[in-house]
Amino acid sequence: MAQHSRLSTAPPPSAPARESTGHLLLRAHIVLLLFCVFAHTAIFNLLGVDGAAVVLAVLLVGTLGLAIPRIALARPARFPWRRLPWTALGYTALALLSLSWSGWPWATLLTWTLQAAITVVALFIAFTLSWHEIVRALSSALKWILGLSLLLELWVALVLRHPLLPFFSDLPAGKPDPHWYWVRGDLFDGGRVQGIVGNSNTLGILCAFALVVFALLYAQGARRRPALLVWIVLAAFFFLRAGSATAYASFAVGALVLVAALLMRRTRTPRGRARMYALFTAVALVGAAAAWFARDALFGVLGKSSDLTGRLEIWRKVWARAVQHPIFGNGFSSPWVPWDPAFHDWIIDHRITVFMAHNMWLDVFLQLGLLGVLLIAIAFFAFAWRAWFFAVDRPRWDLVQDRPYAALSLLPTVLGAMLLVLGLAESTPIMLWGWLLLILLSFKMKISPFVGSGPGEGAPPQSRRRTA
Repeated sequence: MAQHSRLSTAPPPSAPARESTGHLLLRAHIVLLLFCVFAHTAIFNLLGVDGAAVVLAVLLVGTLGLAIPRIALARPARFPWRRLPWTALGYTALALLSLSWSGWPWATLLTWTLQAAITVVALFIAFTLSWHEIVRALSSALKWILGLSLLLELWVALVLRHPLLPFFSDLPAGKPDPHWYWVRGDLFDGGRVQGIVGNSNTLGILCAFALVVFALLYAQGARRRPALLVWIVLAAFFFLRAGSATAYASFAVGALVLVAALLMRRTRTPRGRARMYALFTAVALVGAAAAWFARDALFGVLGKSSDLTGRLEIWRKVWARAVQHPIFGNGFSSPWVPWDPAFHDWIIDHRITVFMAHNMWLDVFLQLGLLGVLLIAIAFFAFAWRAWFFAVDRPRWDLVQDRPYAALSLLPTVLGAMLLVLGLAESTPIMLWGWLLLILLSFKMKISPFVGSGPGEGAPPQSRRRTA
């Protein structure tokens, strides 16, 4: 027990300052934001379009109420306007301008409002939280998704004992298409699971993200590591049971990029790095060639048909419409609004109107033409470039050359690689949680180029209460 007397020269012992209640509530609000963005389909399936819109509006108003005073009062620092991800914001501005020539103006206005709201949320999180807090917030949101997915799957399999439709509707007569279900109840039947997000592919990629986030937190020395191992096991279970070939491919490439970054960290000389880059290039070319020539076998292993589960037909129809306006596109709409006449019954899959092109580059070409493709390519290239050197360069801002690497600095480059692979078969990297990750990580790396430095990287606000 600490002793203190009249002869002591040190200050009296006291408990460490606690994090302020306001900052704890701020972090809780951000976790809720991330959960609602990542699990937006769960909110839609639970509350419908109108209910989901109300939730989004309330969260956005709350975020603006927190962000505007902080920017005005320069807390935690002066807002770095010059370091905004301007190319990505230029893409958002072009999306708004497309309202003047859009073939679906109401869909453009609706989805642009959603895109702008997510952009504001991402900028707010990057400016407000430190790197450690951002990763912990991502971890908390993903834990909620995994935990609620397990509870919902157990309830459907053990209590309800039949598939669950959105809005908890009664099953119609006959046998509806399985894609209509929110959860199919296959947890104990060996089939694919959907979780609260209601889609196996989405659940698979979110589990892949969770595995990366949890593993990096474990490597960083997070508290309660045994509990973190339990979450890793649960994420791995859902990742395998989701059975998403896209998620498998994204995770595999992310793992390869992680290994490459770790190898590059061990290389200390420019000549050694040049050799490593040559090796990585050769491995990538050989791997791409092998995957191309063995694609039929790979599709068979992954349970996919040669037409990529109908994606080739979707791409043909999207291309036919996109080339009609190749420069500026047909108008922004991410995602497609299924009840808009331009999209309703245009492309049908399993008797459901498709709401994306299942390829982000083709989707951008359809909506904003070659100009949009150029902007989004620059945005992702800048993100990937900065993320790579954020991961492999030793943190240095003075004469000290041997600072240790931070495990969390690997997060942007691994998630960026996974998003780029995902974008070959899905359009999610340019909308909703994919867009949030792009803006959030791009902006955070620009304002805080080292883990532990920059705006929001200092100690969080402390409570005025101290206990003796």
